[in-house]
Amino acid sequence: MQKIFLLFLLALGILLAQPTVTGSTISSPDMKSEGNGTAKKQSASMIGHLLEEKQQLDIELKENNIWSKIYSNYHIYKELKQQQAVLDKKIAELEKLSTRRRLNEKQREVFEELKNKKKILVGKLQLLKEYEDNPFKKFLTPPPIGEVPHVENPLAIISALSFQEKLKNDQNEYNSRYESISLVMEELKKKEKILHSLLQNDPGNEDYKKELEDTREQIKTFTPVVEIFKTTQNVYTKKIDEIKLNLQTEVKKEIEKATTIGIIILIILVFIFLIKYLVRRYMSDNERFYTINKFLNFTFFTLLLLTLLFAYIENVSYLVTILGFASAGIAIALKDWFMSLMGWFVIMVGGAIHVGDRVKFVRNGMEYVGDVVDISLLRMTIQEDITLTTYMRNRRAGRIIFVPNNYVFTDMIANYSHAGLKTVWDGIDFVITFDSNVSKANSIAKEVTKKYSKGYTDITRKQLNKLRSQYSMKNTNVEPRIYSFIEPYGIKISAWYHTNAYATLTLRSTISMEIIERIQKEEDIHLAFPTQSIYMDKDVRKPAMPQSTESESEES
Repeated sequence: MQKIFLLFLLALGILLAQPTVTGSTISSPDMKSEGNGTAKKQSASMIGHLLEEKQQLDIELKENNIWSKIYSNYHIYKELKQQQAVLDKKIAELEKLSTRRRLNEKQREVFEELKNKKKILVGKLQLLKEYEDNPFKKFLTPPPIGEVPHVENPLAIISALSFQEKLKNDQNEYNSRYESISLVMEELKKKEKILHSLLQNDPGNEDYKKELEDTREQIKTFTPVVEIFKTTQNVYTKKIDEIKLNLQTEVKKEIEKATTIGIIILIILVFIFLIKYLVRRYMSDNERFYTINKFLNFTFFTLLLLTLLFAYIENVSYLVTILGFASAGIAIALKDWFMSLMGWFVIMVGGAIHVGDRVKFVRNGMEYVGDVVDISLLRMTIQEDITLTTYMRNRRAGRIIFVPNNYVFTDMIANYSHAGLKTVWDGIDFVITFDSNVSKANSIAKEVTKKYSKGYTDITRKQLNKLRSQYSMKNTNVEPRIYSFIEPYGIKISAWYHTNAYATLTLRSTISMEIIERIQKEEDIHLAFPTQSIYMDKDVRKPAMPQSTESESEES
């Protein structure tokens, strides 16, 4: 535009600088010739500027301009179609002559040549077929929007922001297409004006006329394209703006919702931690604290699940209905898991087993005794200890044993320390001969057992008194008990006493050694054990008495 404006000022200056006739003054021939020479120089200079500007526009239209390239292919396609129409007309005329057998040799050669040209032309048209109808459609069509995400949870916010960025990039790319075609229209119009000015200075130039016609044809072709593009761009922009506004609204709503849920969860978490702190501070029983801690953790996760469930599932009743129908199939397919969950519920609510209890578990003839170190939703974890069971049956100890919770319904599980009762009855048996002093042996057994089990006896008495309100207990005698039984090899003394449920072998070993030492000091008490006599090469039958001896005795 600046160049055109400068050229206009230059032309105006030239016109004002020409000599004028004032009054009766007439310029001389020399002055006229001089003026004509100056005008020719200025006209040539202006044409040079116009040609330079036209050349620059041609370069800009050809380089990095997809629209001009599309139009060029479209223009070539139209020209080829026109050539095809001409060829078809000529070929049709020659075919008529060929059917009547009126073609001479030269016409036959022309006919074959035309058919070959048509084959080549058809091949070219096939390559340019996409430019047959609406060659600018691909560039006029905006990028596909795709499926718009719905922000229904916090994770969907990331998808929404990513989708917004995609829409922004697509919109910028589509706007750049519109700007490029608008720029092409401006440059074509500039070129039209320049060619028009060149024809005014050189009316007989056929090249300028032909180029002006081509330029006007391009403008005519691009004008409806620009109008369609502008309308499409407005619709596309409004649609994008609407989607962006909806996404922004949904994101804002979801952020507020997530913030509210986060505050609720934080309040629940602080409340749970406060309860844990108070329980840890004012409860001395670590085992009960462990159980309460597990219960609080379970409660927290349950509340968390329910909060998220009611917050992010629109139709909870529909979900409950589906789970109701699916529960039967789930119960059959996951029977053991389901029963373990029920077993966990029974254990936690019934209170038959707690973490820290010593239990005995019997399964398929195998016995395991150990301490419960954890109770999860599906199983109990038991740490095996050295006990009488491991000594007499397993000869193994220290193993970690996992017991499914559903075994509480089908197998025997004995609790050695239920309801805070930390003691159990344990017994020691020994056999004395029939001629031993049984009363003294019973007294020794009672003295020793009473001596070492006194503390445990007192503890048991107090605990049983507490349990009377919960259980119907008829026999609450906790003093050591001594029993005597006749056995094949002697009298068996069975001494029973209370001992620590977690250290039975220790007290058993101590009492056993004390009883042996006391009995060995007594002369009228002898330990009995299975004995037998073996006779080799000797008649073990009782010999008969002689006859003479018998008669003599009778006579005397």
